[in-house]
Amino acid sequence: MLDKVPMTQAGADALREELEHLKKVDRPRIVQAIAEAREHGDLKENAEYHAAREQQGFCEGRIQDIEGKLSNAQIIDITKLPHTGKVMFGATVDLINLDTDETVSYTIVGDDESDVKANKISVNSPIARALVGKSEGDEVVVQTPGGEVEFEIDTVKHI
Repeated sequence: MLDKVPMTQAGADALREELEHLKKVDRPRIVQAIAEAREHGDLKENAEYHAAREQQGFCEGRIQDIEGKLSNAQIIDITKLPHTGKVMFGATVDLINLDTDETVSYTIVGDDESDVKANKISVNSPIARALVGKSEGDEVVVQTPGGEVEFEIDTVKHI
């Protein structure tokens, strides 16, 4: 049996939207492309047919992947959990870099939801692993490729 995969409500909703798009838009478009390519005759040397079949394989693989993730998802709605000031999955954490006094904010999300540009980091990332379980006011040391970086946890928000 597979372990449950933590996921935020927003992440689960995004996967459901992608799944619906794949099933209702992409899959019929690909089937139509295969049908049109078949009409061109000899399938051995029909590049359009082979390209459409390859697209179909990718689409079906992604559908199976998303369905598997959703079936094993443990959806955690941080807004319904009591605010204790501790860093946990789904929380948004404001950090102060103790070397530069810069402030940065991260939301701790599941692996599939992570997007560094949007300041969403995976629960399995080095920063998140260093933060989870700590409280507001704690100092944490994060091992980065450039060396150790010290942060102070300024605020923990459930948004």
